[in-house]
Amino acid sequence: MTDTRVPILMYHAIADQPSPATRELSVTPEAFAHQMDLIAARGRTPLTTAGLAAHWRTNRPLPPRPVLITFDDGYEGVHRHALPSLAGHGFPATLFVSTGWIKGAHDTGGALDTMLDWPQIRQLADADVEIGGHSHSHPQLDQLDDTSLRTELTRCRDLLADQLGAPPVSFAYPYGYSDRRVRAAVRESGFAQALAVGNALAHRAQGPYALRRVTVRRRTSAAEFARLLDGDSLTRTFAGDRALTKGYALVRGARKTARRAVGALS
Repeated sequence: MTDTRVPILMYHAIADQPSPATRELSVTPEAFAHQMDLIAARGRTPLTTAGLAAHWRTNRPLPPRPVLITFDDGYEGVHRHALPSLAGHGFPATLFVSTGWIKGAHDTGGALDTMLDWPQIRQLADADVEIGGHSHSHPQLDQLDDTSLRTELTRCRDLLADQLGAPPVSFAYPYGYSDRRVRAAVRESGFAQALAVGNALAHRAQGPYALRRVTVRRRTSAAEFARLLDGDSLTRTFAGDRALTKGYALVRGARKTARRAVGALS
């Protein structure tokens, strides 16, 4: 069976005037609407994250020219601006929620921009948007000890289950960071699949807990967006991101090693 490459688009804030912290990873409502028009015009078939994983898990053929539309964190513009465009085309999508950033009783602070509240998230779920987990307080999961890691995952899972009536089955790693220990903990917490970043097309051989996505930014032009959909020139487009990711991975690895050494001496 051919290992079909699937573009999984990663969005964050959809806003005209985002906060400085989210500006680079934001998209204007007008640009988002145009991108949804391009998806429709190019004959793409949007799926949820759970839908894609189910096709691969059961060996069912994928629909023609599949694509995933995903949002991280839980910014209010997903409801205000993205939902009308999605609904207008009948597109499903996936929203990955950091539960401690959502407006309401469990707000831990630290959110980077105006966030959704739980009624809005329930409205999104009713409108064919899969709600997935994105941790509770949005930490770098691979830097946490085992207890903190599991608390982040189970707190997120349980709050979503309580608010939506069913536990989430899909997860996205905050910042895209994971390692073998994190992926095992995500699986053990009941999530059936998880998304990273990687800025490459997803395919089945990556495994259900390391599916890659491509980043859509404020500076992404219509022509570049079309190339992202087709997987063209991704190596060149994201060369700078990959260099930074490799460099930061070394720094984070050194930090983790240092903490383990301190723990062994204490």
